[in-house]
Amino acid sequence: MKKLKKFFKRLIKILLILGVFMFLNNSSLLTKERNAKPELLAHRGMAQTFHMEGITGETCTAERIYEPEHSFLENTIPSMKAAFEAGADVVELDIQLTKDGQFAVFHDWTLECRTDGKGNTRDYTMQELKKLDIGYGYTADNGKTYPFRGKGIGMMPALEEVMANFPEGDFLIHIKSNDPNEGKQLAEYLSKFPDERLEKIAVYGGDEPIAALKEEMAGMRVMSKATLKSCLLPYIGAGWTGYVPNACKNTQLHIPESYTKLLWGWPNKFLNRMDDAGTRVIVVAGNGSWSEGFDRPEDLERLPDGYSGGIWTNRIDLIAPTYQKE
Repeated sequence: MKKLKKFFKRLIKILLILGVFMFLNNSSLLTKERNAKPELLAHRGMAQTFHMEGITGETCTAERIYEPEHSFLENTIPSMKAAFEAGADVVELDIQLTKDGQFAVFHDWTLECRTDGKGNTRDYTMQELKKLDIGYGYTADNGKTYPFRGKGIGMMPALEEVMANFPEGDFLIHIKSNDPNEGKQLAEYLSKFPDERLEKIAVYGGDEPIAALKEEMAGMRVMSKATLKSCLLPYIGAGWTGYVPNACKNTQLHIPESYTKLLWGWPNKFLNRMDDAGTRVIVVAGNGSWSEGFDRPEDLERLPDGYSGGIWTNRIDLIAPTYQKE
């Protein structure tokens, strides 16, 4: 009986010491201050937003936009310029491989939703896509009016146009397919740029194209579901010790807001660890299912006080002023 009591006393002491260690090693209260402002990522540049009720992978989001508050269309040169001017640090854009081997900057696999074209985006050449009106399908009143019809002709850019127009712009490129060959083709294109330019480029998408791109360009910051899991699962298991898995180094992490409470040291200790690992952290609103963003100033109240990591937003024009006033 005495031996059992002695054992439990030792166990309690060990657990207390372990608890104190875990707290001290992961508390943001005891880490160095982060005085930088958050890094703001503008999803698709300055874009028309839409309501999320009942949304599925087949939903045409151009048919459910809110009443327009600005004149910009997603994934266009003017929308990217406006996003950077509004205060975006990073602009996210989508790419589709064209019939003639170029990368068109466009979100949808098919053309019917947003444009006056029909069929698969990939069945057209870049020159053919340039003839389409990419504002054709947008409506805020169930088809009574189409405020952007006729205003988007020739506005679908090629990726090379984006890179030429913003030679120092920080971009997050989204490969929209899961074809590994597209990862290789994008790597071939990006490899033409010097290292200092590639430092401002990151790529995310399906597991297969991202793995293929990473094989060709080992130093590129990338993200897919596979890379995210390979980093965060072992970190959740052992990060309390301060351990940062190799999979977390020199990469990109898009972390849904609802999962941040699982991360040891969130926010400041975790962000410092990822900074030291050369990794960019972007928080996405909600559970990350539909690229939800922090789109209203009041949404930012859900972030920790003094948060200085990355923030995903669909309304850079509404979010950036909050930080410009500080």
